[in-house]
Amino acid sequence: MSSISALIKELRERTGAGMLDCKKALEAVELDIEKAIDWLREKGIAKAAKKSGRVAAEGLVFGGEHGNVGVIIEFNSETDFVAKNDDFKNFGNKLVELALDNKVKTVEELKALQIDGQTVEAALTELIAKIGENLNIRRIALVESEGFVVNYIHLGGKIGVLVDIKGENTPENVEKAKGVAMHIAAMDPAYLHRDEVTTEDLEREREIARVQLLEEGKPEAIIEKILEGKMRRFYEENALLEQKYVRDDKVSIQEFMKPAEVKAFFRFKVGEGIEKEETDFAAEVAAQIASSNK
Repeated sequence: MSSISALIKELRERTGAGMLDCKKALEAVELDIEKAIDWLREKGIAKAAKKSGRVAAEGLVFGGEHGNVGVIIEFNSETDFVAKNDDFKNFGNKLVELALDNKVKTVEELKALQIDGQTVEAALTELIAKIGENLNIRRIALVESEGFVVNYIHLGGKIGVLVDIKGENTPENVEKAKGVAMHIAAMDPAYLHRDEVTTEDLEREREIARVQLLEEGKPEAIIEKILEGKMRRFYEENALLEQKYVRDDKVSIQEFMKPAEVKAFFRFKVGEGIEKEETDFAAEVAAQIASSNK
């Protein structure tokens, strides 16, 4: 008889399922590998594992608040069509409630929580098998504020913003904070304030600007003065507190929020930073036909 480790290795190669799932399957069917494959298929694990390597760059950002605790979660799918599926959206909303109730701040902590009698990770595997696409809980941002929090979901879930406000939770301050959240969604600031800009980032921007000025034929004698102005504009364009409020360009965000202040913010855009696969559908269909004729 083959050793258990050899059987696990073969089962993983044939199904793509994880080592622990393969071990569990083999033990459940007295080490019969064919029955173990059926067991994994029945549980939806084999089907989900085959999809786990596929790029999930679509999806939605979900958000919510409980008192002074707020969260946003990026939940990805392979296609925008699936992101409109009720099962997908219901699962995303459940993730928000779980995160808020348990105040978890990492995807790993979230996946370990219980949902409908099983772990979130196990429930996600079942959902992948049911929907037929790879799904991924990509990232989470949770804030416990000393003041209050505001979350804003833009473009039907394509962008999510979470803002931590230091100040009293008054209707006026909340309304201002909502405006700032919408501003962040639209303007995509890279930093909260200028102190967060690293020396490396600043020098890179300065050098780019310097090269551009030299190529424009500007005299060396005035380049430094021009660079000073460009660096001020860099802060105004990239640091949230120095950006002009999108609804009133006469005031900065910092001025607009007074007497309250923005302590921190998070902005998630669905799929940002993920390299999407370019699918050649004609080639894919041809490959499937060729495979079925073997």
